[in-house]
Amino acid sequence: MNPELSPASGSDDYLSRLNDAQRQAVTHGTEVSPGGAESSPLLVIAGAGSGKTNTLAHRIAHLIASGADPRRILLLTFSRRASVEMTRRVERICKTVLGDRAGPLADALAWAGTFHSIGARLLREYAQQIGMDLAFSIHDREDSADLMNLIRHDLGFSKTEKRFPGKGTCLAIYSRVVNSGAPLSNVLMKHYPWCAGCLRSIRTPWRRLCGT
Repeated sequence: MNPELSPASGSDDYLSRLNDAQRQAVTHGTEVSPGGAESSPLLVIAGAGSGKTNTLAHRIAHLIASGADPRRILLLTFSRRASVEMTRRVERICKTVLGDRAGPLADALAWAGTFHSIGARLLREYAQQIGMDLAFSIHDREDSADLMNLIRHDLGFSKTEKRFPGKGTCLAIYSRVVNSGAPLSNVLMKHYPWCAGCLRSIRTPWRRLCGT
């Protein structure tokens, strides 16, 4: 352990709040194994109510207290709310363990966020290397559906006598074609047979949406 990051006086019991399984997950790899071999990766499978958030927060705080560089720690969550809560818990535990030295270290968790936010950040950072425009924007599903609806309206499909697929259906069809790699005609016949008669028309909004 880095002597400059040794736990503050009276903080040695912060791991006592965890049960045996949680403590094992928190301390995994932070102690030198026999022969000096590096510890292996650890997969933890935990159900609802098992203390996952608390265990992960203690894990990060323990790594920082053990001398790990917080700028090299990647913390990913599914929601923004969970990310904020996780970071707050890490800060709170670090303060218990490290005292006044905890603030700057916890603030250095530069790679903490949701899968989507970190993914977008990496795309921005390496956009030029992978041939992307730095000014790219990301649409969520509702944004994409609204854009599809605008295109439908511009093309006059929202006013046709014969029912044309709504924005949500158009987007669902588009997603299934892209994700499966199957031809549009096959997807329509198998999953959206009532839309099969619109095969040619459905391609038009897609071309407008993708700029092709």
